[in-house]
Amino acid sequence: MPESSRPKIVLAFDFGLRRIGVACGDTVSRSASALAAVPADAAGPRWEAIAALMRDWQPDMAVVGLPYNVDGSDGKQTAAARGFAAELARRYALEVAMVDERYSSLEASARLKSARESGLRRRRVAKSDVDAAAACVILERWFSEKT
Repeated sequence: MPESSRPKIVLAFDFGLRRIGVACGDTVSRSASALAAVPADAAGPRWEAIAALMRDWQPDMAVVGLPYNVDGSDGKQTAAARGFAAELARRYALEVAMVDERYSSLEASARLKSARESGLRRRRVAKSDVDAAAACVILERWFSEKT
C-alpha cells in the first residue's frame, strides 16, 4: 500500500496554559474521540502524560490548534501553542499540522451540554471534558480541510 494511502492515526491537541485537551482519530474514519486533558502549569505541559498517550496510540502525526483572535490575528497564546507544536515535533519526530481553533471550546461546550440534555451524558461537564472535546473539534476541522 502506498505510504500516502495508508491509514494514519492522528492525535489532536487543544493547547492551554492549565490543560491541554487531547483527541484521537484516523484518516480512514475521519472521526475524532476525546481522550483526556493533560495538566499544564508555568513549567509547561506534563510531558510524561503526553509520552504515555504517544506510547498508547503511536500516532503517525499530530494536529495542534492555533488560538487566534476573532479578527485572525495572533492571540496571547498563539506563540506558546506554536512552541508546543514544535516541541511535539522535536520530541516525537512527528509531522505536526496547525489548525485555526477559534471557537472550538464554545462548540465543544455546546456539544457536551446538548449530550447531557438529551440524556446521552449523565455526569456533569468538567473543564477537562470541554478541553478534550475541543481537541475533537480541532481534529474534525483538520479532517475537513484535508478533502
